[in-house]
Amino acid sequence: MMKIVKAIQKMEAQIVVLSEFHNNDSGIKLRNSLARLGYLHQVVGHTLDATNTVGIFSKIPAGSAVFENADAEYSHGIVRADFSAFRLYGAYFPHKKKHKLFEFLLNDELDDDIPSILVGDLNTGKNYIDQKGNSFWYTEQLESLEERGFFDAFRMINGDASEFSWYSHQGNGYRYDHSYVDNKLKGIVQNCYYHHEYREDKCADHSPMILELG
Repeated sequence: MMKIVKAIQKMEAQIVVLSEFHNNDSGIKLRNSLARLGYLHQVVGHTLDATNTVGIFSKIPAGSAVFENADAEYSHGIVRADFSAFRLYGAYFPHKKKHKLFEFLLNDELDDDIPSILVGDLNTGKNYIDQKGNSFWYTEQLESLEERGFFDAFRMINGDASEFSWYSHQGNGYRYDHSYVDNKLKGIVQNCYYHHEYREDKCADHSPMILELG
C-alpha cells in the first residue's frame, strides 16, 4: 500500500482514480493516507468487502454520485465526481462479464450538455490495435462512446503508438486502461501517457495512466 501512496505523492496529481479499490481495512488505511496528502474529497463505490470497486480522490472540491442501480451485479464499477468544468467518471468494468455499465452510461447517465471524462480500467479496447489479437469484448460500446462525442486521449496525443497497460502471465499485452474525453474539452487536453515503471517495479499490475489538462 505504501508503494501506491509514495507513487501518488511523487506524481503530484490533483485528482487520482484508483481502479480495483477495496473497501476493506487496507482500503480505509489507503484513504486515510491520501487524506493526509490533501486528497480530502473522496468518492468510492458502495461495496463493503474486498470486491473490486473504484475510487476518486481529489484535492479539488467536488460533488459526488454513486450508482446503486447501474447494473444488478456490478453497480460498484462506476462512480462520479462533479467539478466546476466537467464530470469525471471513474470506472472498473469487470473483465468479460455480462455487465450493463456501458449501456448505463450511454443511455441513462451521460448528459450531452455537461462535458464529461471517463477514465479507468475498462478491460477492453480496440482489437488488433490495443492488443495483437481480437479477444476484446465491448469494442462496439467504445465506438458508440466515440459516436456520442468522446475521443481516446491517448490516441489523440500518441497516434497509433503500440503501448500496453497490462500483461498476462503469458506475456501478452493489452491496453485496458483509458481516458475518454468529451470533445467539448479537447482544447484543454495537453498530454496523456502511461508510467510503465510503476508496473515494472511491481507497485501495481497495471501501468498508471496520466491525463494532463490545462
